[in-house]
Amino acid sequence: MSFKLATIRLLDTLNRFRKQLLTALDAIGIFVALVGFLVLMYHIGFSHAPQQITHIHLFFNIVLLLIFVSNLSGTFLVKWEVLSRKLRLAELLTLPVILLLLDARIQFSGIPWYDSLFMQALSQDVSMHAFIVFILILELSTGSLQFSNRNTNPALVFIFSFLVLIVFGTALLLLPKSTYDGIGFTDAFFTATSAVCVTGLIVVDTATYFTPLGQIFIIVLIQLGGLGIMTFTSFFGYFFRGSSSFGNEFLLKELLNEERLGEIFRTVGKIVLVTFTLEALGAVFIYFAVDPLLFDGRLNRAAFSVFHSISAFCNAGFSLLTNNLAEVGFRYNYQFQFVIALLIIIGGLGFPIVFNYFSLIKSNIKRRFKAWYYGEPFSYVPHIIKVSSKIVLLTTTLLIVGGTLLFFIFEYNHSLEGLSLRGKIAGAFFGAVTPRTAGFNTVDMGAFSPVTLMIYFLLMWIGASPGSTGGGIKTTTFAVAISNITSLGRGKNHLELYGREISEGSVKRSFAVIVLSILVLGTAMMFLVVTDSTLSMRKLAFEVFSAFGTVGLSLGITSQLSYAGKWIIIITMFLGRVGTLTIIVAFFRKVRSLNYRYPFENVMIN
Repeated sequence: MSFKLATIRLLDTLNRFRKQLLTALDAIGIFVALVGFLVLMYHIGFSHAPQQITHIHLFFNIVLLLIFVSNLSGTFLVKWEVLSRKLRLAELLTLPVILLLLDARIQFSGIPWYDSLFMQALSQDVSMHAFIVFILILELSTGSLQFSNRNTNPALVFIFSFLVLIVFGTALLLLPKSTYDGIGFTDAFFTATSAVCVTGLIVVDTATYFTPLGQIFIIVLIQLGGLGIMTFTSFFGYFFRGSSSFGNEFLLKELLNEERLGEIFRTVGKIVLVTFTLEALGAVFIYFAVDPLLFDGRLNRAAFSVFHSISAFCNAGFSLLTNNLAEVGFRYNYQFQFVIALLIIIGGLGFPIVFNYFSLIKSNIKRRFKAWYYGEPFSYVPHIIKVSSKIVLLTTTLLIVGGTLLFFIFEYNHSLEGLSLRGKIAGAFFGAVTPRTAGFNTVDMGAFSPVTLMIYFLLMWIGASPGSTGGGIKTTTFAVAISNITSLGRGKNHLELYGREISEGSVKRSFAVIVLSILVLGTAMMFLVVTDSTLSMRKLAFEVFSAFGTVGLSLGITSQLSYAGKWIIIITMFLGRVGTLTIIVAFFRKVRSLNYRYPFENVMIN
């Protein structure tokens, strides 16, 4: 019995040691990946002498060797206890890739295959760069699945992830090769914040100020900011590792508003898959919609298509055209504008709503097929579509249709003057879609009538829908608030929509979001009037609404703002993206006990 007990204790000690060693190897792997990425940024972001290039390649080879040793050791350690953890297949598969990369770079094997196209491709710098980026994603993603526990504050993680991404993006844009003539810290931070918060406000021209490398950095920041860095790291981490901690699942449940804990990673996977699929389709449609004579080759045309597809779906509004979509050659390309508008609408609907209606369509197809195959009558399953989905679809439709009609009426003899009837309709439709957090423009906004500007204020303030890539107070917030006002006017003490009673918490949350948004808008405008008193109050107000709604439209004063004014807009963009209520939840402790109630008493309101 004592021998058995001693054996158990020995195995327990060895197991603890193995886990500590695995943790250390994970930390080493992340550190080496980060070092490799820093060397990569130094390589592509600066100009170098030939001797420096030699040292950089030496560093890359050392990084490959360290990654090889770390992955090989970790794989054997995990394999030792097969029943408790799965093999690190992703790390195991990197081992032959590392050997091939090293052989292509230093030719240590002596095998005469260096003249083959495959080995020549591996010997190129781009192959090494791609592998370093892959390793960094692998290490950070798998590591992110272990850092959280059930006590982790989801709101704080959400805010912190955006801050880290903004700082990281600023560093990338400050690299000498990201711009043609260099960029100041404030302008780089402003651009990074605008990209991560998918706003689209710019202080320098994206098309002419940034190099192709800088433009790549911007579109990557837009993609990560549009869906959230936690979504990407969780998806790739689960994909590579195949499992996660309960704390991480609980954290993602709060971030994604997913009701079922077991569906977390399935939902994350669907979000990433749908995003990449729609952006790829959008890029293809844009590629064939634009005039090839406007581009210097197919690669430039493809890059333009991918950039604008991602920017549109993420509701960012960044463009590679100096005059945005009002540029000559694109101003009257209504097919191109329609693709952009469609991507904006889908991206602004929100993934929960898209998935909900997809479930309805899939269910109806299955039931119709069964009815046809088995000869049974078709039966409809009610309540597949949630109330929130109905609210989003109805509110979005009303805002787009109403905005199009009003834009057509009030801009007929202003910004739409001189266009054909088809052009006026297309311009009115695009003009109604883009202020709802997208930021693209096809007409001269300086020619807008005062009524149209007021309509834009409303549309920018409402914004997109919850769970989407857009900003604003959200369509559901606006709809619930208006419906509650109507319900109170009818004498009801609770809100009912589509045969359901809306929870008191949802109603309270909607009014809290509205009040906080008004406070932020008012405070930002007050400070801007002090810091930039020489600029028009109307233009400053438009800038603030655009920043808070993460829209990106401007009346042309963004680059004219003072340094203090730019930082005010930066903070406003950040608050608009993460949400003021989210910040309050992140930094204030939740009530521990609700097991008491005070006596009721009415307060005079009016």
